[in-house]
Formats: sequence, structure tokens, C-alpha cells
Amino acid sequence: MATVDVRSITGDTVRSVELDESLFGIQPNVPVMHQVVTAQLAARRSGTQSTKTRSEVRGGGAKPWRQKGTGRARQGSTRAPHWAGGGVALGPKPRSYRQKTPKKMIQLALRSALSDRAAEGKVAVVDAWSFTAPRTKDAKAALGALGLDGKVLLVVGRDDEVAYKSFRNLTDVQVLMVGELNAYDVLCNDWVVFTEETLPTQAADKADKADTADTADTADTADKVEEQT
Repeated sequence: MATVDVRSITGDTVRSVELDESLFGIQPNVPVMHQVVTAQLAARRSGTQSTKTRSEVRGGGAKPWRQKGTGRARQGSTRAPHWAGGGVALGPKPRSYRQKTPKKMIQLALRSALSDRAAEGKVAVVDAWSFTAPRTKDAKAALGALGLDGKVLLVVGRDDEVAYKSFRNLTDVQVLMVGELNAYDVLCNDWVVFTEETLPTQAADKADKADTADTADTADTADKVEEQT
């Protein structure tokens, strides 16, 4: 099982922690990563492009000239597609580019991306971002002390508001909340940095799912009791 050093913001090694083999030690599935990333990028497209058909273009209600006797080709409207100022034939209309991707495939892509970064030694763990106040200068100094160069992906907890504000203005740093981690952002960055609190483990994921299920069961039971009363 792979281990990684837990360091402080000054770069000192505090302890070592074992990375979950099921999340950081699998064989990366490149086709699945490609499909999930493609679907994620497709979902970002706004799909608002639109052209007008001949029925939507203003004008063209009258026949340009009579059917016979002019020597010219017969025409029914000046807004046909082959006329200047006419409608567009088979042009784009507003649509959604979203693709249906199974949850298990999304999870496999994320685990593959994390395993790829772990195999390259590009996963770092910090004990905590112990900044007293939001300050970009302190954040930049911490990255230098940790030896993180290139593009860095920071995964912070929901309560790490000071760390979020400290890192958000740095050009080569992307900050994500712990629930927003995805394969595309992992692959787009050279380093993935966690705190001990946000470091993902299979046991933590199962506990979160169990808590969610218990909450749903409790809500269903409450609803049934209210219906009976």
C-alpha cells in the first residue's frame, strides 16, 4: 500500500499516511476517463446557438414575380435559403449536449485519475491550512515550502474559507470543495493536494452513503407516521 508524507504549511514532515488502495492504487482505465471527460466537457456547452428558418425570417410574403412569362426561374419567396437575406436550411437550433453517464463510470474515472497522479508521486497531503487570515502571499509561500510547481489542484473542506480565499487568486492554483472532486480537474493539474480531513477513503465514502440512506429512511418513516395520523 502506498504511503505519502503529511506535511505542514512550512514543509516539515509531520507523519505519514497510507493512501486507500481502491482509490489511489488501481490500474487507470483510459477509455473510461476519456468518455467521462468528454461527457463533462459536452455538458458545459451552453447549446444556445440558433438560426432562423425561412418561416422565421422577416418579409418574403409576396411572390417576387409572376410564375410565367418573365424568362426567369420561378420563385415563391425572397426568403428561401438560396436568397440573400433568406432563412438558413438545416441550421443549428438550441439543444442540450448532455450525455448520460453511469455513476459507476464516473467513480471509476475519478479513481483512475487519482491513481495516475499517485503513481507519478503527484499527490500531496497537508495536515491543515492553518492561516490566521486570508492572504495570498502566505498561500504562495506555503506552495513554495511544499515544493509544488506547475498547476496545483487544492481540495479543501467546506469550513476552510480562509484557505479558499488565500489560494483563489493564484493563477496556477485551482481550489475545489471536497464534494466537487472530479476526473477532469484532476487530469488538468499536475499536483493534487489534500488535507488530512479531505483525503478520500473508501470507508469514508461508505459512511457518507450510509448516513444519507439513514436520513432518507428516517424521513420516509416520518412521512408515513404523519399520513397515518
